[in-house]
Amino acid sequence: MSNSLKLRGGLIIFCLLLSLFAMAPTLMRDSLPQWWLNTFDPIHLGLDLQGGMHLVLGVDVDKAVESRIDTIIDQVETQLREKDIVFKRIERRQGDRLVIIVYDQEEGAKVDTLMTENYPSLEAETFSGVGGYIEKHYRLSDSEIANVKDYAVRQALETMRNRVDQFGVSEPTLQRQSGNRILIQLPGVKDPERAISLLGKTARLEFKMVAEDANVQDAIAGKLPEGTQLLYERSTNRSTGAVTETPLVVYDKTVLTGDLLSDANVRINTRFNEPYVAIDFNSVGAKRFDQITAANVGKRMAIVLDDSVYSAPVIRERIAGGSAQISGSFTSQEATDLAIVLRAGSLPAPVKILENRTVGPSLGQDSIDKGIKSILIGGLLVVVAMIIYYQFSGVVAVVALVLNLLFISAMLSMFGATLTLPGLAGIVLTVGMAVDANVLIFERIREELRLGKAPKIALEVGYGKAFLTIIDANLTTLLAALVLFQFGTGPVKGFAVTLSIGIIASLFTAIFVSRVIFDFFLQGREVKRLSI
Repeated sequence: MSNSLKLRGGLIIFCLLLSLFAMAPTLMRDSLPQWWLNTFDPIHLGLDLQGGMHLVLGVDVDKAVESRIDTIIDQVETQLREKDIVFKRIERRQGDRLVIIVYDQEEGAKVDTLMTENYPSLEAETFSGVGGYIEKHYRLSDSEIANVKDYAVRQALETMRNRVDQFGVSEPTLQRQSGNRILIQLPGVKDPERAISLLGKTARLEFKMVAEDANVQDAIAGKLPEGTQLLYERSTNRSTGAVTETPLVVYDKTVLTGDLLSDANVRINTRFNEPYVAIDFNSVGAKRFDQITAANVGKRMAIVLDDSVYSAPVIRERIAGGSAQISGSFTSQEATDLAIVLRAGSLPAPVKILENRTVGPSLGQDSIDKGIKSILIGGLLVVVAMIIYYQFSGVVAVVALVLNLLFISAMLSMFGATLTLPGLAGIVLTVGMAVDANVLIFERIREELRLGKAPKIALEVGYGKAFLTIIDANLTTLLAALVLFQFGTGPVKGFAVTLSIGIIASLFTAIFVSRVIFDFFLQGREVKRLSI
């Protein structure tokens, strides 16, 4: 046996062994050592094969603009007081406008100077007097509004990714789409309602002081004191499951937000054997929390999440160290989910579920069964046709086809690709295309044999003449598959992945593997007739 044949045969054996190693985690995952699983991943199934959720969320970017204005209002109010600028009030109007009401032109000029120096993204709009007062109107510039909206979508996507990671979903898909939309696919999710609740929760954590002197009944009737709002504290009776909502009047001003959190964990109250969420602030938040509790000893502070009061404890003493707890009628699962959304961060704006599709595992398994069945039927028809038409050479093509399917499966595992239902269609297409190169080669060999050339010479010339044609045809298809992969999404990309891998594997098996098999049988023999 020549050295060239040994080297080529060794390369095929190496690829075969590597493919078997890569496929082992898929075939017998539970019996393999951990280092093996760390080296090769099992083939990941897409949403349409293993079941799961397909969500399209819309980000309410207008709320993000309003939130940006509210943040500026808090900052401006603090600066006005620090600089002793006398003003009546400051408020937000029409979503993206900030209005400062002052008593005279002198104070108005000071406001203009302050806003010009500190807030270049705000544009002064109109100046009008109402009831003897002067109103200073400022609006976010168009470029700043666009930046806020873009950032809101990007931050929402990152927050969603953090929540999904902590939720424990393998191989999730999160992509930004046009129109302020986010696509989320969660394969293998068994509790869709919990996932929707976890992903859709805005999780804006706020600490507000309770307005102790406000009359709750008047507030329920719509007579709220200026600068306050009516919220409800929701509690669930563990034994009966009854839910009660207690009205509570709190001040509009948020004294502390969840943006300053550093961690959130679930802990158990040993006295009542109930879970609660322990939160820790970062250095800035800890200092602020210390100041707030020191200034409000004996007063109640409401812990508000998404406009719902979780608890409103009385501040017994100054709390240093930056730690607090959120307690309520939590189940263990509710406490865990709350800790997840707090750790992952609050959404910059509310999100709405625009599309929700759930694929059951049984439907996914049915798709797998039908896909495998189509591959087997297609492969069997190709095998029968090749053996009948090309005899022994057809057997060579069939061996190359089997190795082709093995190499495709191995590359899906090694590259961490996700196999989808369109991906199975790509494999079925590859089965048909896999023997196309061999057909071209065999027909070239037949032509040379008809010219009276010896089998070995005919084999050499046949492979040589068919090579460029095969490369040209498969390269064109590969480029089309790469374009589909680059610009396609979801099903189209899944089809492109398996088609691209299948073409590469087909070229290797048709041109290289089949030639080595022929050379192995013809090596050192005088062959007068080739079975083709």
